[in-house]
Amino acid sequence: MALDGYTPARVIASQIRSGRLSPVDVVEDCLDRLHERNDRTNAFVEILDEAARERAREAERAIENGDPVGPLHGVPVAIKDLFDFKEGVRNTFGSAPFADFVPDRSSTYVARLEDAGAIVVGKTNTPEFGHKGTTDNRLFGPTSTPFDLDRNAGGSSGGSAAAVADGIVPIAQGSDGGGSIRIPAAFCGVYGFKATYGRVAQEIRPDGFLSHTPLIHSGPITRTVEDAAVMLDVMTGPDPRDPLSAPDDDPDFRGALGRGVEDVSVAYSPDSGGFPIDPRVEAVVDDAVGALETAGASVEAIDLDLGHDQQELADLWLRQIAMLYHSMLEGFRAEGVDLLADHRDDLTPQFADLVEETADMSVVDYKRDELVRTEVYDAIQDVFDDYDLLVTPTLCVPPVENNPDGPTVGPTEVAGEAIDPLIGWCPTYLTNFTGHPSASLPAGLTDGGLPVGMQLIGDRWADEDVFAASAAIERVRPWHDAYADAIERP
Repeated sequence: MALDGYTPARVIASQIRSGRLSPVDVVEDCLDRLHERNDRTNAFVEILDEAARERAREAERAIENGDPVGPLHGVPVAIKDLFDFKEGVRNTFGSAPFADFVPDRSSTYVARLEDAGAIVVGKTNTPEFGHKGTTDNRLFGPTSTPFDLDRNAGGSSGGSAAAVADGIVPIAQGSDGGGSIRIPAAFCGVYGFKATYGRVAQEIRPDGFLSHTPLIHSGPITRTVEDAAVMLDVMTGPDPRDPLSAPDDDPDFRGALGRGVEDVSVAYSPDSGGFPIDPRVEAVVDDAVGALETAGASVEAIDLDLGHDQQELADLWLRQIAMLYHSMLEGFRAEGVDLLADHRDDLTPQFADLVEETADMSVVDYKRDELVRTEVYDAIQDVFDDYDLLVTPTLCVPPVENNPDGPTVGPTEVAGEAIDPLIGWCPTYLTNFTGHPSASLPAGLTDGGLPVGMQLIGDRWADEDVFAASAAIERVRPWHDAYADAIERP
């Protein structure tokens, strides 16, 4: 069976289990594509040729011996270069001072992917410590969306999304503290899923509670909804070393994919509760919402009142993520690395400024911010008193241009309204305040051929509802052909 780079992970795994495909050949084909295409997008920052080949040989022996195999047996996967450790593999956090850091353990969800048979072929690019919605850093430079190589892949899981969109790997892992799975999914025209907070355990040390501010998740980036469901099935579940992981309620993500949406009520907020939206995005999402109606759901436009304007909320997210960074920097200092004192000039200016500007925040300041965050939670949760799903544009803008002369950031203005360039154009961060399950799926392309994402948000613990609606949209308006038709090829 020939692979074209766009074969779904589910199909690859099935063909490997049946003996029609060799995991050695699958991985070799993947590595060939990786070396051929990576210079275009700069998706990968570390390539694990020999380790991947050895794992593929082990996978092939398991098939030959009739050993039990996992649902992703022999499937190549990319892992993000942030807090997503693979034991013995360099992990830089996108930060020059950590160019040679090698962790001595694997993250919980990385180990689970490998236990399910997935084969890690490399680590993917991210902005420094994931501090913004675009991917570039001083160590490796920007990552581009394969739909337009002059434009950014989005962040902070930009390398993972670009690798999937460009057909290098069928699936990739991303992490999401403000939309970092969903932002690049929108910019790269792929599917990204952020589960309800606590479903995917993550052992973080020295601060085991670090992922709470804001709510940080790991999850799948794929080209099909089914591949995301398979991947999340593998990644989900508690870990006794994660004090914030949720008990296993035995979710059935794949089982939800065949459900109809005829009895589903959908609230549609065209501006995500007060965000300025580029008319190109607005037009594509307005049209894409019709796919839910075609599938049988009832859709009603609503005015989502968050109680605060988008600039206030963006500032709140920046302060919240800065609290995470202060805890992180304390951990580094305990290990003898003082980034601000000894490496200030090596850091991305916006990251260093954010940390320094929030250094004097008090506990009272922090708790006041938590009150605003609670208001946002209540506003979103109120929607689910009357509706099953909330739909919004994933982002306010199409993919932004890379900046060849400095850090790439988002726009400072959208539709005539000032907006924060790091995160203000990304309404995705709202559900990192709240923990609701959220997915970005390909809504379509602008007249200029740029991908646009549509976000589906479910009630807490109703992840299956988001998968069911996503699959219904994919059936009505399949997006797979867009990769062959629209992505730039050499």
